[in-house]
Amino acid sequence: MDGDRLLVEPTAAWVLSDLPRLNRAILIDGADPAELRGTLQDKVLPALPAPAELTPREAQQLLVLLSLVGASVARHYQERHPDGKATPERAFDTLTAGPQTLPYRTYFAFLAEQTQTGHCYRDSYASLVRWNVGTIEVRLGGELLSVLPGVFDDGRIRSYTGTAAEERFFLLVKKGEAVELAVNRQLEPLTEAGVRLDDPDAVRRVRTATVLLEALRRLFVQFASLPPERGMPAEHFLDVFRQFAVHWSPDDIPPSGALDPESLKRDFLLGVTMPDYAPHVRRLFPALLAAERAALDRLIAQPTLPQRLAAALEIDLTALPAADPSVLLGLVERHPALVDWYSLLGSHARAAAAHLMLSKKFLFRPQSRRDAAGLGDRPLVSNRRGTTGMTETFLERLTRARRQHLLAPLAQAVKGEMAEIGAHRAVRSTAEVTGQVEILLTG
Repeated sequence: MDGDRLLVEPTAAWVLSDLPRLNRAILIDGADPAELRGTLQDKVLPALPAPAELTPREAQQLLVLLSLVGASVARHYQERHPDGKATPERAFDTLTAGPQTLPYRTYFAFLAEQTQTGHCYRDSYASLVRWNVGTIEVRLGGELLSVLPGVFDDGRIRSYTGTAAEERFFLLVKKGEAVELAVNRQLEPLTEAGVRLDDPDAVRRVRTATVLLEALRRLFVQFASLPPERGMPAEHFLDVFRQFAVHWSPDDIPPSGALDPESLKRDFLLGVTMPDYAPHVRRLFPALLAAERAALDRLIAQPTLPQRLAAALEIDLTALPAADPSVLLGLVERHPALVDWYSLLGSHARAAAAHLMLSKKFLFRPQSRRDAAGLGDRPLVSNRRGTTGMTETFLERLTRARRQHLLAPLAQAVKGEMAEIGAHRAVRSTAEVTGQVEILLTG
């Protein structure tokens, strides 16, 4: 916590211990959710400080806590009331907070404003993942490449039911974002006017970003390979964890890993050949923070880095797919940096494919098995699509679009010839140093 200020500490302790216990009692033992509501209204919510008394950091801390509380209240209401999904806001009826006894969602909105981040008026990716989990550092060969801080200093991860699986999943997602932040910090300076994308500094940045993306892919693959007791059991993911991502109002955007802003930024830095992708991302803007929306606005409006590279080298990208292999080989011989950019785009696609693999393992395939067995879907949060509406088919299209990047025609055209001019050496070097990437929870 911040210094000697203790305004948030009682609620933080309650959310770490009592909230998970009550959620487990409701979900496992069939306890009445009225006990949770009663405890909140009698003991927790009235003791909350006025939002204006809080520093922005304290407001962020309390927003994390009330995000978990609000998701719990909303879930239990919607599960117990036949019309709950149609009127999700009714979950918060009678709940008031703070010295002014404000309605819960009004108090939450004032708290969100106090963070000075443009946070939405419900739980979000930022509150549940980035602010909740402690500080993550990414290092390569000992060099610090990114720091993604949390807002608590206690080393704890708050979750819905207090299970290790939920904590591990939140940690996985934040580690992924920290690596993506490191990637983007290598690439974003290359968007500045006058930067040559084939000079030694640019190539160094591209190679570092490639190494980091391979580390991201490995992070996802390793988590998927864990036995359920050391990772996240699919049943818990489908039936417990995801079911807290309910609506607080009919048209809002529930939290999702798809709202990771660094992943979205990377897509617009490197390009996605899918015309409906930018409109899809813009639909997610209300759930992002103000700085994230502004950064994405800028990137969406700009040419991608491969487009900038092609323009600088006077390469007609539309002619590449039909070009003779000898022409493409000559092109790469004249511009060796193309090998490094091609490797970067390939690693971007492989990391995306690993993320799709995670989605299939924990979401789409288990639900397909349930459908085949006639077990149907969950009534609250559908397991047939992501919480932002992305279906398995959409994610497969998106993964193919990343794989069919602007420099993809170089691959088949030069094959072994490309290896002789450096691609094989670049890939081998990447594999050797990927093991030097450290993703550390430091606080």
